[in-house]
Amino acid sequence: MSESRQKLLVLYLRTPDLHAGVVAWSEYDGTAPDDERHTSGDAADSGGATNPPYDSVVDAMRDGWRVVQFPQQYPAYPGTEYQVSYLKYEYILEKMEVVDG
Repeated sequence: MSESRQKLLVLYLRTPDLHAGVVAWSEYDGTAPDDERHTSGDAADSGGATNPPYDSVVDAMRDGWRVVQFPQQYPAYPGTEYQVSYLKYEYILEKMEVVDG
């Protein structure tokens, strides 16, 4: 009997535009076996940086990922428009995949 399991993809973009380039990402795979767990920074341990799985949120959507959460937009406080801070353009996407149960 088969069942659906969730995969999550978190993409951080350069700007809030869904076509903007990806600057960071994380993926959580509910279809993977229990002994296969990954976390941020894994790519650096395995021989260097890797490319993001998609160039933009729209590219991920074209591959079947559904957008679950958009980043909340806050205006910059006067005088802080050009200060560097946390990655604020975070999009959360999900995909349901069928696995044999």
